[in-house]
Amino acid sequence: MAKRSAEPNDSDRIEGFSHPRETFALLGQQDALGRVSRALRSGRVPSAWLITGAPGVGKATLAYRIARYLLGFGATAAGPEDLAVAQDNPNARQVTAQSHPGLLVLKRALNPKTGKLMTVLSVDEIRRLADFFGMTSGAGGWRVAIVDTADDMNDNAANALLKMLEEPPANAMLLLLSNTPGRLLPTIRSRCQRLELRPLEPATLEQALAQFLPELSVSERASLARLSGGSIGAALTLASGDGAALAQEADQLIDNAQGPDMLALLTLGEKLFRIRDGLEQFGDFLSASLSERIRAKAHGGAPGLERWVAQLGRIEQGFARAAGLHLEPRQVLLSTARDLSRTARGGRL
Repeated sequence: MAKRSAEPNDSDRIEGFSHPRETFALLGQQDALGRVSRALRSGRVPSAWLITGAPGVGKATLAYRIARYLLGFGATAAGPEDLAVAQDNPNARQVTAQSHPGLLVLKRALNPKTGKLMTVLSVDEIRRLADFFGMTSGAGGWRVAIVDTADDMNDNAANALLKMLEEPPANAMLLLLSNTPGRLLPTIRSRCQRLELRPLEPATLEQALAQFLPELSVSERASLARLSGGSIGAALTLASGDGAALAQEADQLIDNAQGPDMLALLTLGEKLFRIRDGLEQFGDFLSASLSERIRAKAHGGAPGLERWVAQLGRIEQGFARAAGLHLEPRQVLLSTARDLSRTARGGRL
């Protein structure tokens, strides 16, 4: 995932990093990859996959991996089991260059009047599928369409897609990406094979961050991995600007809850004052870090978490109030640290 410049219509690109169509390594997700591989290589493929999971866990990366394999090898066992296609493969080069005649990617279009992305994926975009699937198959015999994301469709677009799913063409595959599949029409969900991508393990995230962001310290990468919810995309987004440092500061405040360093907090308050929306960002990181720790303890059956749940509520309310009233960051931090200290007297989290 080498760093690249952003393109205006690439809503799924993380600023400064490669687009999923340029990404050949898939982090984790071996269960989903194995299931797709068995289907493709056996020739028993569904007409549509619904690829679900949180933003940034690899849905688009997996979709492009499937597309490259189908366009290069078809639904056969001629390619490798992990569906990897070499970057210098002609089909892979065409996919990266957005010039492969057998691949159609549908997403929110640019508004010609404003030059900004439209808020929905329109019916006009979905109707392009009919012409695309009606074309003669390419040299590999397959046509692949990626809808990124299906969540963006308006009602008319969803109904148009449903008609396509009801009469799927031969040698064609539809890959629907969805962050919130529950919002899709039940009839759309029922006509797709579902592939659910899981949050990545912290160790996997930290290893990836060491590759993508080698300038960060080990502790900064660990903080980002904890706060990202298992999403490499979220971790890279958090690392932009002052995110990595603020995430680490939030972790340290909770780690040192029993004996907070008030002088360090005053220094942090001055830093937050100079960062745009700094206090609000820090509050988000603090809430995310505390939430993650509570979930981990609850999963392990740890008792006495009620006071920490109440503490989380006070933090969320306090920082929301502080942001709304533009309160001075140092006083907010000192007040929060004292509150955390009182909570931690009953036992560290």
